[in-house]
Order: sequence, then C-alpha cells, then structure tokens
Amino acid sequence: MTATNTNLPDRYDPFTTEAKWQKFWEENQTYKADPQAGGEPYCIVIPPPNVTGSLHMGHAFDNSLIDTLVRYHRMKGDNALYLPGTDHASIAVHTTLEKQLKSEGKTRNEIGREQFLERAWQWKAESGGTIVNQLRRLGVSVDWSRERFTLDAGLTKAVLEAFNRLYEEGLIYRGKYLVNWCPESQSAVSDLEVDAKEVDGHLWHFRYPLSDGSGYVEVATTRPETMLGDTAVAVNPQDERYQHLIGKTLTLPIMNREIPIIGDDLVDTTFGTGCVKVTPAHDLNDFEMGKRHSLPFINIMNKDGSLNENAGEFQGQDRFVARKNVVARLEADGVLVKVEDYKHTVPYSERGKVPVEPLLSTQWFVTIRPMADRALEFLDEKNSPRFVPQRWHKVYRDWLVKLKDWCISRQLWWGHQIPAWYAVSETGDEITDNTPFAVARSEAEAREKLVSQFGENVKIERDPDVLDTWFSSGLWPFSTLGWPEQTPDLATYYPTSTLVTGFDIIFFWVARMTMMAGHFTGQMPFKDVYIHGLVLDENGKKMSKTAGNGIDPLILIEKYGTDALRYTMIKEVAGAGQDIRLDYNRKTDESPSVEGSRNFANKLWNAARFVMMNLDGQTPQQLGEPTATELSDSWILSRYYGVVQQTRGYMDNYGLGEAAKGLYDFIWGDFCDWYIELVKSRLQKNADPASRRVAQQTLAYVLEGILKLLNPFMPHITEEIWHTLTQQGEDTQQSLSLQRYPEAQTNLIDTGLEEQFELLIGTIRTIRNLRAEADVKPAVKVNVNLQSDSPQEREILTTGQSYIKDLAKVENLTIAVSENKQQEEKPRISWKTIALAIAAIFFFRIGLAIADAIDDVPLLGNFFELVGFGYVAWFVIRYLLSAEARQTFWQQFQSSEQKNLAQSEQTQQEQEQAIAGVVGTVQVLLPLAGVVDIQAYSAKLQKRLSKLEGDIKSLTGRLSNPKFVEQAPANVVKETRDTLAEAQKQAEILRDRLRQLA
Repeated sequence: MTATNTNLPDRYDPFTTEAKWQKFWEENQTYKADPQAGGEPYCIVIPPPNVTGSLHMGHAFDNSLIDTLVRYHRMKGDNALYLPGTDHASIAVHTTLEKQLKSEGKTRNEIGREQFLERAWQWKAESGGTIVNQLRRLGVSVDWSRERFTLDAGLTKAVLEAFNRLYEEGLIYRGKYLVNWCPESQSAVSDLEVDAKEVDGHLWHFRYPLSDGSGYVEVATTRPETMLGDTAVAVNPQDERYQHLIGKTLTLPIMNREIPIIGDDLVDTTFGTGCVKVTPAHDLNDFEMGKRHSLPFINIMNKDGSLNENAGEFQGQDRFVARKNVVARLEADGVLVKVEDYKHTVPYSERGKVPVEPLLSTQWFVTIRPMADRALEFLDEKNSPRFVPQRWHKVYRDWLVKLKDWCISRQLWWGHQIPAWYAVSETGDEITDNTPFAVARSEAEAREKLVSQFGENVKIERDPDVLDTWFSSGLWPFSTLGWPEQTPDLATYYPTSTLVTGFDIIFFWVARMTMMAGHFTGQMPFKDVYIHGLVLDENGKKMSKTAGNGIDPLILIEKYGTDALRYTMIKEVAGAGQDIRLDYNRKTDESPSVEGSRNFANKLWNAARFVMMNLDGQTPQQLGEPTATELSDSWILSRYYGVVQQTRGYMDNYGLGEAAKGLYDFIWGDFCDWYIELVKSRLQKNADPASRRVAQQTLAYVLEGILKLLNPFMPHITEEIWHTLTQQGEDTQQSLSLQRYPEAQTNLIDTGLEEQFELLIGTIRTIRNLRAEADVKPAVKVNVNLQSDSPQEREILTTGQSYIKDLAKVENLTIAVSENKQQEEKPRISWKTIALAIAAIFFFRIGLAIADAIDDVPLLGNFFELVGFGYVAWFVIRYLLSAEARQTFWQQFQSSEQKNLAQSEQTQQEQEQAIAGVVGTVQVLLPLAGVVDIQAYSAKLQKRLSKLEGDIKSLTGRLSNPKFVEQAPANVVKETRDTLAEAQKQAEILRDRLRQLA
C-alpha cells in the first residue's frame, strides 16, 4: 500500500490521502468485526439515513461523533462493531417516483403495484447508493460486510415476526379511527410526521338557527367547510348562558339537517362564543365527543382532499376552494356574522408539505400502553437506558407516559406490506371494514387459516397498505444483528453500547426502539443514549430545506478535506447536547473554522516531516522508549502522559469536544511550538551523541503517541503519517486504527515540573512579544534583565536560562532580585561574613606569630625587612618622587573612578530606556538602547496613542448621548462599551511605554 519512505512529501494533500486510505480500509476489511474475538463488545448501529437522501450536515455531524467513539473503543481493545445501513423511506420514495410518473403523464394506479415496485427497486439500485457512498467519504470505520437495508430479506423476516407476535398477543388491532391524513401523499401519517406551523388565518362566526324558531346560537371555526359534516353543537354544561338550550335541536345551514345541542365539559367557555360546532369525522376532540354522545360520523372528504357526495352541492371541489364557496353561501343566506383575523397553529405533513386533514379511516394500530409501561419500568428501576446529558431523561419519560395508540398502516406500496389476507369472496370481492381476515407469516399460512373457515373456494387478497417506516426502524438495533434468530452477532453485540442521535428524534425513533426491544428481547436496545445538539448555520439558525440555509458538507470536504470537517464539528462541541455553530461564507463557500482545522492538519504534517528528517531513518521502535536526561524531555513526557490521561477521561464520559480541544492545545502548542524548538540544537550533527539520541527517541515516541491519540478524530492524516513514521511495507495490512490507544504512565506526570516550565515558556513568550512590539529584527540578539523576589522563580529561570537565551535570541541574561526589593533590604551581616572575619583575625595572629619567629632566626628576619623596604622605595620613586610621576598616577586613579561611574550610569540609562513585561511575578526588562532607534520607536507609539485617544473621545461621546444608550439595540451599546474599555486599556499601556522611554 505504501512505500517504505522515511519521510513525507513537502505538502499534505488531503484528497489523495483520504481516498487512498478509505480504499485501503475497505479492501482489507480493516473494520470487519468478529463475534469470536476477545475484548469487551462495543457496538453502535448507524441511525439509518433515508435511501433517498444525500449527505447533509446533520448526517456528517452524527456519524463523525459515532465514528470517533467507535475508533476510540476499538483502539482501547474493545471488540468493536459499527454497523451501517439505510432506511427504505416509504413516503420519500413514493414522492420521488410519483414525480417521475407525473412527468411521463402517468400515475401509480395506472401502472399498477407490481410495475411500481419494479421501478422502486430499479431506482434504489441506481440512485439509492448515493448516501452510502457519501458516508464512505467521511471515512467512517463501519463493517461494510454487514450493511443492512430495512427491506432486505433478514429485516423483512424480523418485521413479519414482530407483527404476528404483537397481533397474536392482542397488541395489534384493526379499526376505524380518526387519523392524520396527508392529501398529497394520500396516506395516513403519525403525529410525529406532522409539523405544527403558526399561520395567519381567520375565525369565521356563523348563526345556527334553533329548529323551533326561537332564536339561534353563534359558532366560530377556522375550517368553515367542515360545517357540512356537523352532527351537533356543544356547550359547556356549566355555562349558564346556554344551559337552557341543552337538549334542543338546530337546523344546520345549507344541509338543512337537524342536529342536537349537547353539553360536554370539553368545551372551553372562553373560545369564541362558547358554542362549538361538532364534526366527529374531521376533528380529534370532536371524534371523542361524538363517541361519548353517540353522534353520527359523517365524512365529507375524499382521500385527495376534495369533498365527497356528503358535501352536497360542493362535491368534487378542493377543500380550500370549497372553503371560500361555503363562506360565500353562508353570507348569501344571511348567517355569516363576522370574520376575524386569527393567528393559529396548523398541522402540516412533513413529507407532503400540505395541511393534514383529520380523516375517519380504517387503519392498523398498536396498543402502545403495555409496551410503554415496560420501557418506563426499565427507566425507573434501572435507569436504562442512561441519557447523556441527563436532562433528556425526563423528556423521554414524559413522552412514554403520554403515548397513545400508534397508527402503523400507510396507504403506500413501497415498504413492508401488512401481513394480513382478506377473504374478499365473503364481501363481494372487495376489502371492506367488515371483510374477514387472517394475519400470518406467509400467504400459504393465511390461506390455510381462511380455508378452515370459509372452505377451499375462498378467494383471498392481501392488505394493500404498508407499515409505517418507524415500525421496521423500531426493530433496527436487534433485527440488524439477526433477530429473531439467535445469531452469534446477536449474542455478542446486543444490547448495543450507545445510541448517538439528535434530540429531535427521541420521539420518532428512540422511544419506538426501547418499546420494541423491551417487548421482544426483554432488554433495552442500548446502554447509553448520547444526545447531541444541532449544527447551526453561520447566524446561529437551525438549518432546513424550507429556510434554504443548509450547508453542504461535501463542498467543505472538497475544499478542506474530510479530517478538517470532522475535527471542526467535534472540537466545537462544548458539553454533551450543545448546539454548534459553523462559520460559513455563502459567497465563497469558505469556512474559517474548518480552515482552522485544515491548518492544524498542516501543522501536524510539517512537524512530523521535521521529526522524521532528524531520526536518521530510524523508526520509534528502533530508537526505543526514551529516558529523559534533560528538563525539556521530562517536561514533554509529563505533558504527553497528562494529555493521555485527560483524553481517556473525556472520551470515557462523552466529552469528545473537550478531548479534541485538549489534543489541539498539546499538539500545536506544547509539541510543535515548544518541544521541537527546544531540541533543535540537540539534533545537530555536532551535538552530544547521547543527548541527540534521547532527543530523537523522545520526538519519535511522542509523535507516534500523538498519532494514536488523534486517530479517532482525524483518521486519514494520522494513518498516512504513522505508516511513514513506522516504515510499514507496501503489502502491509497493518492500520494505525488497530493499534492500542496510549495509556498514561502516571509516575512520569510531574505537575510541579509542568508549572515550572510554564514560567520558562511564559518568559520566552514575553520576551518575544516585547521584541515584536519594539520591532527588534529577528536576527538581532538582545540583553534581558529578569527580576523576581521569589528565590524559587529565580532558581527555575537559572536552570532554564539556556532555553530562554536560545528561543528568545538573548545575548546576555541577568537574573536578579528586583530593584525595589534591593532598596527595601537593609544591609545585614550574615553568619558567613562573621565567620570570615573570625578566620581573618585568626590567620592574622598566626601571621604575626610566624613573623616573630622569623625575627628570631638569624639573617632571615633581616632579609624580609630588606624586601619590604625595597618595595616601598620602588613605589615612591615610580609614582611619587617627581611631579610628572605624581600627575600620571592621579590621572590613572581618576580614569578608573570615571569608568566605574560611566558603567553605573549606562546601566541606569539602559534600565530607563527599556520596555517591560510581566510573567507571574517576574518582571522582564528589555533594554532598547543600541537595539532600536528610540526616538523613532517613541514617535510610532505616540502616533498609535493619538489614534486611540481619538477613538476614546468618539466612543465616550456616543455613550454620553442618552438617545444612543436608550434607543440603540442592547448588543450595540454593549459592544460600544467593550470597545471603549479595550481602547482605554491599550492607551494606558502605550502611556506606560512612553514613560519608560522618556
């Protein structure tokens, strides 16, 4: 696969690299799971995207999070399975195919079910793989050999089994109930497939005359066309205005049908007039009221949204056309009282994009309460599943408590056809509400059942409807692993480890899966539910097709690479469940945040190139594990193992964003910006061989560890660098993602050393900043005075002074007590001084004793006296005898004193013409004399100060204006105040600088 190169190309090409490794992983089945392998099972089943879909930012975010978790656990040694698949998306496929048919001048009913399904499978074969191929572009580490589709044979078998079991247990039934009907797709839709939209509508007021001619009641409605199906008017029995009318009848306008006035506690006395028209076949509340009062149920609507024969003269009209015409007729008849503007919520079909119509229809339902109660039992007694973040626990629980029976039939053809067969020969060869049926696992089984009841000549026909897509999706965590068969995959990987999903799908999918799993497997389908937020657009808005503010992840991948996009999204997560905002320029299709991650990839690439250039062609394994011999080696190893410990801690607790940020700071800052710079001098060919080898070992060891730590987040670039660093052969099947994740050697973590090194780094950074501020040329070395009152700080600075001088380009470095401290300290005689004085007296007395002894020795004493006399005579003759000699001696004495005085004055001047910075309690002084043009530098600072003072005056004036403060938006006022505060701060810094230079 890769040549055994010992270094990388000059530039990182993400597009070539990513395609290469995606192909490598798939061809070598790198991520094929084995239920017989060792390790703790770790399994995530992909939230199946619609087969009609294409990759959007939500998919990219969700799968990046999942893949990061799976890769991490695989490298920890867990037996990991990331199982891919897609959903058949009944309504979406129907919408697509019916558009195609319409363009051909055809309908699905004209071509028939069989031909329609042939087209659907053909479309799936040709276009259904789009989303799967786009997922491959993300580099997800799925086991493609286990890819599933909700209509494949295995999952179809699971659906048949689940339906039959629920029916046999009395939990599935067929009945006529009010459902949400989408006239566009001509199918029932669940409550979860409905979007509530607030619209500006109207409230129409009508008069319904009492049948006895004694008066009328006034009703109000937002859907006047439904009055054609009214079968009562209801009032609250506690409403004194209308108590006397309960039991009387009204004559329904237009239809001239006599309807009763009923009393029902459901009526809100404050809505409209307090009188409510009751249409049991077209309103959910009216449906329940109709059942309570045994009212007739009159359906006035066809499945396409037009009115039927029960609508009288309005038959055949579209519901919205009929609305206008009904109002016009009521106005003409003199019963329209008034029309009010009215803002209210209208339910829209998520797929059909039209208002849904409550419609009385015979459908299949699941009795949900027993299944929901079982899921509640797991939640309350075992906290299963565990929600991350925990706040979603209550949301999920509340939803389970209020669930109603689930309508699972859809009037579509693409999907799992309901396994019920009707004895149509018993009802005139048609399926009616009363046609006998049998639920079975096959047509043969159904025929056998119906023959036993109706004889050999019975004619049977299968229910034409299909199951709600969420029925099969509810089985996904265990059907994909082989259920209802007891397969090795099911035994090993179920229950799965984690479900990663957005909060907006808790009701659609999470609750469906927990209810199904609890019922069929006796376990919750996953241990944890990790709820992530949404990816918001550059303005912090939710992305949607309707708003037209979506961001295509593939555009960003083409521009910056997959790793950059993945890393950006994960790094932006600040706490589990939080939304993230993606910077994006729609004119240029550029994203500063993703560009930043690409720059990070380039930084890592260039650092790796430098390291490999200095390893003399050796791999980390050949060099061996380092034993630190210098301060910088101990520091980087401590930081490395600290980051290993930190990253593992975050990842084990779903802190993916925090882990990514920690790695970014360590790799870019500690390793690339500091350690590599610190060891460059030790890598020279003429450097000490032992020190050079330790530097090589440390660089190679930490770099390989970095690649392993980062691999779950940025799998492609780390794989490429690792193969080159470790010199894997061309035919290798080894992958970085199968290596063990680093473990912390806690005995090498030295927080004290890290704190000390922070002082050194801070000092170097401060000197560099001062150099930049003063425009000191990079090649020019400077003198620096470091002053601190702390002996510990001075000791640290002394120990690391070689690093300071090397990285900050310092010629002479002075480390001393601060001047203020020196002035405060009074002269004190230390014990050392006293000891020296005593010793001096002692040796002086010895000297006198020796001298006395010498005097007693013949000739020797006289000899020393002559030597002393000779030296005195020489000094007098040389320096004092003549006037010229005395003048020369005096000039030399004065010159020495003046030199000492000049040096003292120069030091004082340097201190005064210096710029200062502070790190910790260390004052950093950078003398500028002889380094820069003081006068020119002062002029530059003065110019900047003048501009700032002008800005301050302008901003102060704006904030002093009451109109601005009161009328401007709050964020603008706050921004102005913040800008003023920053300008004042910068101005004060410049004044300090100018005072130092004055």
